[in-house]
Amino acid sequence: MELDFKKHDLPPELWKSLEKQGYEKFTPIQAMAIPLLRQGLDVIGESQTGSGKTLAFALPILEKIRTAERTLQALVLCPTRELAEQVARSIRTTGRCRKDLLVATLVGGEPMWTQLRTIQHGLHIAVGTPGRVLDLVERRRIDLSGVSTLVLDEADRMLDMGFRDAMEAIMQFMPSDRQTVLFSATFPPTIEQLSQRFQKSPKMVKFEGSAEEKPQIEQAFYSVDEKNRVGTLVRILRQRAYESVIVFCNFKNSVDDLTLALKEAGLRADKIHGDLEQRERDRVMARFRNGSTRILVATDVAARGLDVAGLDAVFNFEMAADPQIHVHRIGRTGRAGKAGTAISLFMPKEQAKLDRIEALTGQKLNLVLAPAVAVSVVPKADAAQELETIEIGAGRKQKMRPGDILGALTGEDCGLDGKSIGKIEIRDYVSYVAVDKRFAFTAVKGLQRGKIKGKRFYVSMVVGNP
Repeated sequence: MELDFKKHDLPPELWKSLEKQGYEKFTPIQAMAIPLLRQGLDVIGESQTGSGKTLAFALPILEKIRTAERTLQALVLCPTRELAEQVARSIRTTGRCRKDLLVATLVGGEPMWTQLRTIQHGLHIAVGTPGRVLDLVERRRIDLSGVSTLVLDEADRMLDMGFRDAMEAIMQFMPSDRQTVLFSATFPPTIEQLSQRFQKSPKMVKFEGSAEEKPQIEQAFYSVDEKNRVGTLVRILRQRAYESVIVFCNFKNSVDDLTLALKEAGLRADKIHGDLEQRERDRVMARFRNGSTRILVATDVAARGLDVAGLDAVFNFEMAADPQIHVHRIGRTGRAGKAGTAISLFMPKEQAKLDRIEALTGQKLNLVLAPAVAVSVVPKADAAQELETIEIGAGRKQKMRPGDILGALTGEDCGLDGKSIGKIEIRDYVSYVAVDKRFAFTAVKGLQRGKIKGKRFYVSMVVGNP
């Protein structure tokens, strides 16, 4: 298994693109899958989350795209909007070396007219959710007759979420001689059935990881009573001052209640679940990614596919009923060779859940007795939080670049020092920038008063959700 990407005979522009992104070698799943995919073979890839599967299918697609033809040639289906955005962003970044490459994100929860406008200009690669893609196909707004590669990313989750009928309907509009690729964290019978029906002699690639390559996650399980569950969580969050954590709950109501409790305790937390509109989800994630919010409270469905790098810790405020879901939750931390932390709060009556986790993982759990008395949740300043997020009503489609925003913020209308400006995120039609909260109001007023790229755009502060 050759991990050096320069020895895989990729076109020079692709490995130069990888070098610019800081890649030094392939991950094992990439090294195994890419040669097979470049041969045009159907592939089933079974690999743990964070193993680099996106690049594994993106590179072979980028290599064979004919950019001179503005026709749809590759389709990637994902279970959630967030994962689709993440995959599309990764393909665009790696594909910058391919001149005139057109990548579209086709997902529900966003106005269809914006996606139709993108489609009208032509596209080579589409990344989308099954529901929205099928809707566009049935309306005859996109043509799948030229698709030579179909990727079902996190296929097991799409089946779990009830997308089988939509996936199968979409495939009926494609050429039968296409390349079909399935990537999945698990290989249940439903995946095998899907493969038997729609793939041709697929090659199986699987990598579980050696002991050295598996995530380094320190787990602790706190035994709590219902009355001191919130207090215990607040105490741990205050003591350890993590930069970024996700707190998992099982239900939307639990997410709402816990987010409010954390805010009342003086912690800057945001929530994400299925009831949020797409624009609000985007704002929440922008704040979380750029450090304006350190704590994200989420349900499992809403958190699936979230684009979050460098997560310090995962908390299970409510234990998952399924041990596989528990493993998936904690797998979001401890990636890319970094150590991570997973802390779970459980009640004594949930011992059976712990037993199932031990049976699945084969590891003895570290149980900790939480204080019997409820911990105070009196508000206390969140000293580690120093950033606010500003939204600008222009993005990639308006040719907005990070340098344009940086220049406006450091220009005479705003007068900010470069050290006061954090991460800048450019989306299709909107951009987000983090700034030192001491100067956030000044920055908003300056951007509203001045111009960016010689034009005035909508500018506002992005506040946390209620």
